[in-house]
Amino acid sequence: MGELSAEKILRIKEEIRDVKDFPSPGILFKDITPLLRHAEAFALAVDAFAEIAKGADLIAGVEARGFIFASAIASKLGKGFVPIRKSGKLPAASYTESYSLEYGENVLQIHQDAVRTGEKVMIIDDVLATGGTLGAAVKLVERCGGVVESIAVLMEIEGLGGKENFAKQFTSLSITTLLS
Repeated sequence: MGELSAEKILRIKEEIRDVKDFPSPGILFKDITPLLRHAEAFALAVDAFAEIAKGADLIAGVEARGFIFASAIASKLGKGFVPIRKSGKLPAASYTESYSLEYGENVLQIHQDAVRTGEKVMIIDDVLATGGTLGAAVKLVERCGGVVESIAVLMEIEGLGGKENFAKQFTSLSITTLLS
């Protein structure tokens, strides 16, 4: 991947705001809505993700904010988009995977026919916290028969051990963080 310059990283970071105690007390939420509103900063992030995604056949985004980046990247590269959704939101036969996150438990789903056997998939989410969400997403893609080609997030919340937790379970995969 072409590295983001310090100037571009700063430009993207300037558009991310911290919100204390959301969605529950003690959580510092990284709000990307200002970034999405700012066309230049959003384009910088999409371009950086797109560099990573070039080897993938499909771009999978994790609900909800991963959808935003993944669909933009898929469109930019002329690739298909695969939604990985929270429970109960997909209309056709789906695989389900439970996981733990920083402030509770959740479930993700993917349509059983979303990824064909052997297709290379890039998984995108906005924030890496404990690694549970991305771990569930990998398992879902693999259950469909897909091969996880790359994984990327906009940022990691420090101190929660996301990359380390993920690496214990998926030794052959790594997560690229755009804003280190």
